[in-house]
Amino acid sequence: MNSHDSSLHSNSPSNSALDSVEKLHRAVSSAMSHPTEQLIQQAENSLSHTEQAVSQVIEQGNRNAVELAEELLGEEKERLSKLRSAKK
Repeated sequence: MNSHDSSLHSNSPSNSALDSVEKLHRAVSSAMSHPTEQLIQQAENSLSHTEQAVSQVIEQGNRNAVELAEELLGEEKERLSKLRSAKK
């Protein structure tokens, strides 16, 4: 995942969604590096927040932002799912 310069982002829902996906990526990466219950829970909380942010972009109707956010969200969901499976 490419890191985006948050100083270039406006406060639009599409940029908020992409910022949320980046935070989710960091949370999942931390949980994968150190799979403690606390970090996994933080990643799951971040996932919930990101899903809400992506939902707002869908409502806004910005097709490009929706596609990118959904693609990145899907990748992070897959990573988190693998982490949950490995933890069991």
